[in-house]
Amino acid sequence: MLHDPDTDAPIAADARQTPAALARLRARVTTLNARYRHHGATAVLEGALRDSEAGRIAMVSSFGADSAALLHLVAMVDRSTPVLFIDTRLLFAETLVYQLELSERLNLQNVRILRTDTARLERTDPYGALRLRDPDACCDLRKTQVLDNALTGFDGWITGRKRHQSPSRARMAFFELESHSGRIKVNPLAHWGPRDTLTYMEENRLPRHPLVEQGYPSIGCAPCTSKVVPGEDPRAGRWRGSDKTECGIHIVNGRAARKGADK
Repeated sequence: MLHDPDTDAPIAADARQTPAALARLRARVTTLNARYRHHGATAVLEGALRDSEAGRIAMVSSFGADSAALLHLVAMVDRSTPVLFIDTRLLFAETLVYQLELSERLNLQNVRILRTDTARLERTDPYGALRLRDPDACCDLRKTQVLDNALTGFDGWITGRKRHQSPSRARMAFFELESHSGRIKVNPLAHWGPRDTLTYMEENRLPRHPLVEQGYPSIGCAPCTSKVVPGEDPRAGRWRGSDKTECGIHIVNGRAARKGADK
């Protein structure tokens, strides 16, 4: 159940999607961006987790290539922050091991591992071939719907997205409104570049995902992730050969962001 920032009274999810409610949420997002406009990632995180305008917030992490930086920042602010990790059952084995090891190392106290209901998965994609004929439907089944269910009760969520990662993220703000869900999306690392993340991880002696050194700068499900050669866009290995650039949990104008979605 979502909550009113002033009274902490619960608000039904569908009530957050009315024009009037969305207008109020948009005003809250504007206020938050103005309030933290000149602040760094730590201050944005503190605001997201403690500012009444933000409401109740969870973090969503893929435990991917550079996830350790944001997870470390969250741990420094509040180790009890809910961290949602979606196990699609198609992840690299290295990702599953990394998730366990990093969670223990950072002493994350509220990691929630999410999976699609087994019966539904067997009914909808019994042979794991849905990704071949309809990758959007596969992502929806294994990630988007799972996350939507897990975010019930939260007013917003923290992501590790950065402006440099793709054209669709180039103008991303610290705080965004998800009009389709009535939630606030928080992007503390929006202004970080590749070097900023690497420097932070080196200074804090944080381990990188083991597949990074093998040529995977962006890591998703194993069947849909390939190595990237020098000079390619870091996300070129995701859904290679298609125009798909997002799994669907990040929405632009009501749709999964694709090439040109920022135009």
